[in-house]
Amino acid sequence: MKQIISGLVAGGLFGIGLAVSGMTDPAKVLAFLTLNQNWDPALLLVIGSAVTTAALGFLLVNRRSAPLYDVRFHLPDKTAIDGRLVGGSALFGVGWGLVGFCPGPAIVAALTLDVRAWVFLPAFIIGVVAHEALLVGRTAPER
Repeated sequence: MKQIISGLVAGGLFGIGLAVSGMTDPAKVLAFLTLNQNWDPALLLVIGSAVTTAALGFLLVNRRSAPLYDVRFHLPDKTAIDGRLVGGSALFGVGWGLVGFCPGPAIVAALTLDVRAWVFLPAFIIGVVAHEALLVGRTAPER
């Protein structure tokens, strides 16, 4: 139960951070991603604080033998940069640049009744289901 509560608290805090920073507004995200005369550099602060928080978090993780509410840390074990990683990252970036949403901010925006998020999320879910059905079973390494 502590795992669920801590996950809900962390997810809620993340969602609040997304909303406060403007990351749930596709127009603000696209203004950052579009390098022209209307470029909005404000999201550099969001990126900088995210990288700083993650770096500090990993420093703390490396000092502990286990998390507070689990028996072990669940850290990524893959370190290779392969075609699937590059292709997936490129697809994510292109999608984000086209519509201004990625999954986390879209969920937060949907909770604020943003119609754009209600269009994005079903398309995202269809993409995930299609990926699982068509690609994961054939090409994914054992997990």
